[in-house]
Formats: sequence, C-alpha cells, structure tokens
Amino acid sequence: MKTAKIRLFVEHPLGQGQTVPLDRDQAHYLFGVMRQGAGDAVLLFNGTDGEWRATVAEAGKRGGLLRVEQQTSAQRNPPDLWLLFAPIKKARTDFIVEKAAEMGAARILPVQTEFTNSERIRQDRLQAHAIEAAEQCGGTFVPEVADLQKLDRLLADWPEGRQLMFCDEALAGGASTLTGDLAQGAPWAILIGPEGGFSDTERARLTGLPFAHAIALGPRILRADTAAVAAMTLWQRALGDWA
Repeated sequence: MKTAKIRLFVEHPLGQGQTVPLDRDQAHYLFGVMRQGAGDAVLLFNGTDGEWRATVAEAGKRGGLLRVEQQTSAQRNPPDLWLLFAPIKKARTDFIVEKAAEMGAARILPVQTEFTNSERIRQDRLQAHAIEAAEQCGGTFVPEVADLQKLDRLLADWPEGRQLMFCDEALAGGASTLTGDLAQGAPWAILIGPEGGFSDTERARLTGLPFAHAIALGPRILRADTAAVAAMTLWQRALGDWA
C-alpha cells in the first residue's frame, strides 16, 4: 500500500467506496505540481467527516477522480472559539489567519476598529489560507473566515452567552492569566486590536461590557500578529483543548 504524502481539503461527502471529483486547480496541484498519478494515495478531509485515505483513479490536466478507501482519523472539531482581529499588512494578516486555523479557532472574524489601517480584505484569499493551514497541520476542521465588519456593530449584536477575552495593550505588565472561575467549555471569543491600539472610546465600551474580560499579554506590548498567537496559546492552555 502506497504511503499518502499529501492532504487535500474537498467540498464533497467522504465515505468508503465514494468517488471524489477534482476541479481544475486541484488537478493541477496533484498531477502538475506534486507529480501524482493513477494509484497514488491522497488523504482527504472536508471539515465534517474526518480524514480518509483515497487513491487516484483518474488523472488529467483539467480534472481527475479519487476513490475513497478507508478512514484514517475521526473528525476533530476545535473548541467554540472565535478570533476577532483588526487586519494589518497583507502578509501579517495572512499569518494571523493561518496560525488561528492551526491553533484551533472555530471562526475567524476580521473587524474594523477606529484605528484599523485596512478598510477591506480579500475574504476568499484568507479562506484559502485557512484551508491550506488545515491541510498542512493535520487538522480535520477548517474555520470560516468572515468578511470584514465594524467592531461596534459586532458588539451590538453579540450572541448571548459568549464570553470575550479582550487583549488590552494598555494593561501591559499586568496579570496575563485567565482566572479559574471563568467557564471552561463555554463559547468564547478573543479580540486583538489594531497596530495603533484601541481608542479611548472603544476601550471604555469594552471594559463596560458584562461579557468582556480584559487581559494583559505579558510585560511588553506585542505586535498584532504576535498577540494573536500569544492570546490563543493563553486561552487554549487555560480554557481550551490544551487544558
């Protein structure tokens, strides 16, 4: 039995004996870039059915067909954690999305704050980065990347019961631990601010919200992309599936 060296996300049901058609981009990647051919093995996942081993049944320049053989891993869903962040420079925004997918975010929401430098994003490109990150890290779940929305509007429609870990750069040097009386297993979200920080108005509003918990991320003010990784590590270790 050939060893599968490639993982591929597909938008198709997966089960033993099923066939999975490949679109042009997938066929180009598998057969043109990775030089796979008939009989070669590929690992597939679709975000809901776990990971499955399949073999190439048909290989072409514009398409192909994979035959699903057996499940290699059960579905592993992340905790109910959202990551909210203000978009920054393109490559660093890509980094935040990739690391959020790797570290177990269930949903990724770019938000526009008063000091956000970017007023638009390419949601489809960021979603592709989330898929690629899941393919590379062995995950079976791909978080949704939402379109950019204003922070104040998101807070106004905040879902009942979801807690918010508000990473406040003004608290640098203060306590950076989540207290033990916070609910483990409950829906949560992490909010990372823009490069210019939160405005006084935003900070006052966030501090006054009953579901928001202001947290410091160590003794130094971190760059936004570093803060996202640090915050997710802190939350996962205290309340997530690393605990």
